[in-house]
Amino acid sequence: MRKTELTTLTMEELEEYCINIGEKKFRAKQIFEWIHRGAKSIDEMTNLSINLRTKLKENAKITNMVIERKITSKEDGTRKYLLLLEDDNVIEGVVMKYKHGLTACISSQIGCAMGCTFCASTVNGLVRNLTAGEMVKQILLMQEDVGERISNIVVMGIGEPLHNFKNLISFLKIVNDENGLNIGNRHITISTCGLVPEIKKLADLKIPINLAISLHAANDDIRKTLIPIANKYSIEELLASCRYYLEMTNRRITFEYALIDGVNDGEKDARELRRLLKKMLCHVNLIPINKIEERDYRKSDSKRIKKFKEILEEFGVQVTIRREMGADIDAACGQLRNKVLKSQNSNML
Repeated sequence: MRKTELTTLTMEELEEYCINIGEKKFRAKQIFEWIHRGAKSIDEMTNLSINLRTKLKENAKITNMVIERKITSKEDGTRKYLLLLEDDNVIEGVVMKYKHGLTACISSQIGCAMGCTFCASTVNGLVRNLTAGEMVKQILLMQEDVGERISNIVVMGIGEPLHNFKNLISFLKIVNDENGLNIGNRHITISTCGLVPEIKKLADLKIPINLAISLHAANDDIRKTLIPIANKYSIEELLASCRYYLEMTNRRITFEYALIDGVNDGEKDARELRRLLKKMLCHVNLIPINKIEERDYRKSDSKRIKKFKEILEEFGVQVTIRREMGADIDAACGQLRNKVLKSQNSNML
């Protein structure tokens, strides 16, 4: 019999579970609090009776993973984690320190099916979705290691979050719960490469999170060479879904734009992007692309980046250049995992 993963349950689901096993509803709150304080076993839940702990151990489990490797940046203190799951797959997480507190970047899948040509996460394809509990556990593990409260989450690690929609929504409910991590929705950012139907579904839920769209090009021809999903959904369709999201949530959208030398970083590209986004409640985040061993793209030089930013700002588009965090430790998602997988494959030959 497959055991129930308690870490994956929302408070409401945990209450229902307790009732179904013949326990009082209030036990759910006790169990939930223990899990989100970082309990690694049911035996640690000392305010539960021995009989209940025995019952839980027979029928349920706490999602577990371990820190397989950790690298700390000497430049800015960013910590990069390789996390080993119970099925021996590995994922990545990152903790970054800002003035406003600690931000955790977490993964939503093992690998990725989207095939974006500049992204290390997609090199080895998709293995499987992460459960909501596995997404939560990343935060709990990294928070325990750092020894400080994580106050902000970005779901921008390995995987496409909206491709794992059901588990993502459960995750949001769990981390937002006041009995657990109690991280406000406005402190959570979800990044997507542009799954149009799922953006609309997310809009309908009216959860006041921050939405980041991986745009990376101002026309369909270039975007199709970078992001395969652009062959299914045009920029016009994507922006229509973004306008619907704005209408339903009134939350400003961030457009992520990775600047690639000679591909999408020219003055013409900047002017085209400016026309696309005029009068939209949005912010553009320019990203100097990270070098990836498996790809042939180069980072734009600083003069081109500065000029691109100036062209956008001339017409009132809000724009920033992303601060490069953990550049000395390959902090971009997927890079560390790829090195480990490559090493494992080499050892098998």
